Amino acid sequence: MKVSKESKGPLAEINIIPLVDVMLVLLIIFMITAPMMQHGMNIDIPKVTTKPLPSSDEPQILSITADRQLILNEKKIELKDLKAAVQLLFANKGKKEIFLRADKNVPYGFVVTCMGIIRDAGIEKVNIVTKPLDE
Repeated sequence: MKVSKESKGPLAEINIIPLVDVMLVLLIIFMITAPMMQHGMNIDIPKVTTKPLPSSDEPQILSITADRQLILNEKKIELKDLKAAVQLLFANKGKKEIFLRADKNVPYGFVVTCMGIIRDAGIEKVNIVTKPLDE
């Protein structure tokens, strides 16, 4: 029995077609589920007649919902922890600027209290986010 030159050893070639098939299926699954994973906050921002401010590269946003929940860059925090969280967020940043998004139904006193805590934390600029009247 003579062995041919072609069948001397094990096949050393890797078949990547199943790997590509699995990766394409995972890509499709992630493309479908990614938009569902993003959840927004329902904040009704007041409308005014001012021009928008130029924003920095990475804006830091504090959102106040209608039920007085504080959300700092998509992370819920308590009012008592606001000063420490803001100080930690801006510990290594040169430009200390924060954008405040508050629902129009939040009492004015609560918004001013949050602004005061932010100023006590050492933030130089507190910008209030609004919508134009024509929206």
